[in-house]
Amino acid sequence: MSRLTLALDVMSGDIGPRITMPAAIKAVADDPRLSLLLFGYQDQIFPYLNQLPTHLTHLKERLIIRHTEKQIQSVDNLLRAIYSSQNTSMRLALEAVAKGEAQGCVSAGNTGVLMGLAKRLIHSIPSIKRPALMSIIPSLNHTPQIMLDLGANIDCSAENLHQFAVMGTIFVKKYFKLSHPRLALLNVGTEAFKGKIEIRQAAQLLQKDSRINYIGFIEGNDLLEGKANIIVQDGFSGNIALKTLEGAVKNLQILLEKQHPLFNPEKYNGASLLGLQSVVVKSHGGTSMSGFYYAICNAAQQVRSQIPQQIANTLIINSFS
Repeated sequence: MSRLTLALDVMSGDIGPRITMPAAIKAVADDPRLSLLLFGYQDQIFPYLNQLPTHLTHLKERLIIRHTEKQIQSVDNLLRAIYSSQNTSMRLALEAVAKGEAQGCVSAGNTGVLMGLAKRLIHSIPSIKRPALMSIIPSLNHTPQIMLDLGANIDCSAENLHQFAVMGTIFVKKYFKLSHPRLALLNVGTEAFKGKIEIRQAAQLLQKDSRINYIGFIEGNDLLEGKANIIVQDGFSGNIALKTLEGAVKNLQILLEKQHPLFNPEKYNGASLLGLQSVVVKSHGGTSMSGFYYAICNAAQQVRSQIPQQIANTLIINSFS
């Protein structure tokens, strides 16, 4: 297990340090080779470190404070927020990755601002036309599943969808250690003649690509069944599908009043921006301490699996080996 450093936007999310700091402490306590750069108000960070019990005070060596007095506020204009982001906790965390001080970034801040800044500061992998927002999702049979895109690209060409399929396949092969993952396109039906022209054209490209185990179209009611390991769609459809899925599962658990639900949503917290030269994970803004902890763990595993490097190498050598 290699040593690694992640940059955390401590001020992000609906609650900020009250969630992010306990999650950061738990993450370094559980992972002895993990260090975290903590970007945020030092006056709000210090109390959590000063209150560590004696047997955990050694963790301070791997919890490094990077003080900043600014954070991304509520966003009414995306471009204005991006251009006025200098010295904010989110931007400084991403800049630490761009400078090589950290191998990945985790933030629960505004998705649009995070994506916009990440594309500007970290840049895309050569040959990647559009980075895609990807998330791990649960399945009834515990089959590993991911979905992309989830909102980074509202309109997508067939070529974009094909490239998402390439990145998704690489991610699943390296992250979950699956040798021949199944891939499907999300569509309004399973018949070959259904769906938008871009989806049908993407299906033709995938059928011709021997490197991808393409199994055809699936519909929204198949999302939890584990039929595919990679589910690809444009960002508009993906964002609606994922939020519908999350809401349905949450409401069903409330309805059934289960104390130990079938799915723990916190374990699946965190969407990744695939296609960048470094790891960037977006946590839900309203997540719990446990959810932010899982987002940190997700980012650490992506770094150790060398996901950006694997995508870059595959595109260069045109092979999934």
